[in-house]
Amino acid sequence: MSIFDAVLLGLLQALGEFLPISSSAHLVLLPFFRGQAYQGVSFDVLLHLATLLAVLLYFYKDWLQLIKNGLTRPFSEQGKTLWFLALATLPAAIAGVLFEKQVETVFRSPVAIACCLMIFAVFLWWADRKAGTENNPPLSAKNLFIIGCAQALALMPGVSRSGITITAALLLGFSRGQSARISFLLSAPVIGGAALLELSHLSLSDISAPLVWGFISAFLGALLVISGLMKYIQKHNFNVFVIYRLLLGAFILIWFFR
Repeated sequence: MSIFDAVLLGLLQALGEFLPISSSAHLVLLPFFRGQAYQGVSFDVLLHLATLLAVLLYFYKDWLQLIKNGLTRPFSEQGKTLWFLALATLPAAIAGVLFEKQVETVFRSPVAIACCLMIFAVFLWWADRKAGTENNPPLSAKNLFIIGCAQALALMPGVSRSGITITAALLLGFSRGQSARISFLLSAPVIGGAALLELSHLSLSDISAPLVWGFISAFLGALLVISGLMKYIQKHNFNVFVIYRLLLGAFILIWFFR
């Protein structure tokens, strides 16, 4: 893999992880359209680790407060949120273990990706029409667990982890801004767990210049994307992402069956 390819993949990861367009789908589709071999799940997971560091840095005040309250006042309303977030990550973790082989094979079919892009775009559009006001419902165990169950669907490239969690949050009555914040917070333990598992299989000999540059581009790109998205959704809906997903899904199907 060239450094250019790695940087391009890193930027795609940064865009796709936090925009509701599916990073995993784009990481599979780029080599497919360019006639190159897929870079492998390990490379993708390390790019996810870069975006994890970005979201931890961007929301570091939130995380410090969550951890402080969770450890010092675990039975208070604020303290419970940390443990509710932990509970909400279980569905994705269990699904990842049960469907590990399918994640690396069947789910990466271009046709399956196209269908997921288009189907869940419609769900996002529908949920966005029901977006709540700033009077958000509580971050209860029930609400976060429902969003966590939705997050498990993102094992299929094309669903989009941020897209499906934002969709679920919107349907529960959360505002666009709060839905995005919940999505970002939920991303940390899931991405972190997957990255740590994959890192245990790597050695120093696996570290290469392309991997390092891909990591850096994903990290810096993610910081810009998070900041931009949080500002964008204050005044706009998610229609532009819905349209993009529908067009991309249609293009993939046309390309595949041409």
